[in-house]
Amino acid sequence: MSLTAPEKKLLKAITTKGSAAAKIVRQLDLIVVGILFFAIIAAFHIHIMLTVGDWDFWVDWKDRKNWVTLTPMLLIFIPAALSYPFMQRFGLPIAGTLCALCLVIGEWVSRIVGFHMWTYFPYSMIWPSIAIPGLMLMDLVLMLSRNALVTSIFGGSAVALAFAPANWPILAPYHLPVVHIDQVVSVADLIGYSFTRTATPEYLRIIERGTLRTFGGESTLISTFFSAFVCMVLFFIWWKIGEWVTNLGTVPNRFKSMVGYSEEEDDEDAKETV
Repeated sequence: MSLTAPEKKLLKAITTKGSAAAKIVRQLDLIVVGILFFAIIAAFHIHIMLTVGDWDFWVDWKDRKNWVTLTPMLLIFIPAALSYPFMQRFGLPIAGTLCALCLVIGEWVSRIVGFHMWTYFPYSMIWPSIAIPGLMLMDLVLMLSRNALVTSIFGGSAVALAFAPANWPILAPYHLPVVHIDQVVSVADLIGYSFTRTATPEYLRIIERGTLRTFGGESTLISTFFSAFVCMVLFFIWWKIGEWVTNLGTVPNRFKSMVGYSEEEDDEDAKETV
């Protein structure tokens, strides 16, 4: 697609080092990047809060079945959708890592301000899940393959396959068995009993039934591989959604007047080219 004379003039102005137009465009870029960063934090954090919810809020809800299955499938939505524009428009396979970092910031701000400082829950009860390794692997596969299908198979499954191992070191101590009022419970359950939450039924039940419910066994493996299979499909679906949204169309250039060009100058340049 060829550029018109005004567009060529504008491109020359903004690519001239040290020019006023180049400085204004750089400032606009920084503003857009800042807005995008906070938008991803807000969108991803709200998405996880509304969909994963209690499975990620409380340590006694981080079981080896539902939490391991549900969380990776819901983690992949926004990173997969953003992977298309980041890769195809900017050549940056960083959507997963960026979303993970934004989620970490949003989650910890919520945990510190809302859960700990406001309602006095201990950090041992409210720490968020670790999602960075799986989403980084997804970006790595996309960077190496540059193919959506390959990334959906290997990168999408990596989000789920890396989720449980990434959380094992910090979660395992909370699944050790203890005796509480002549009942065998986990350390996580004991913490949940000690710090009262809203008295709705879901907070008064044991999340995962079993004898000792220690971390391990085939439940985690089955849940992880099932989640990995679903993540393959979800990555490809949300990649296509991101592709559709990205290619909806372009917005007319409204920034020309901000870098010193008027409609009269555009008309004069157009006449000169004729």
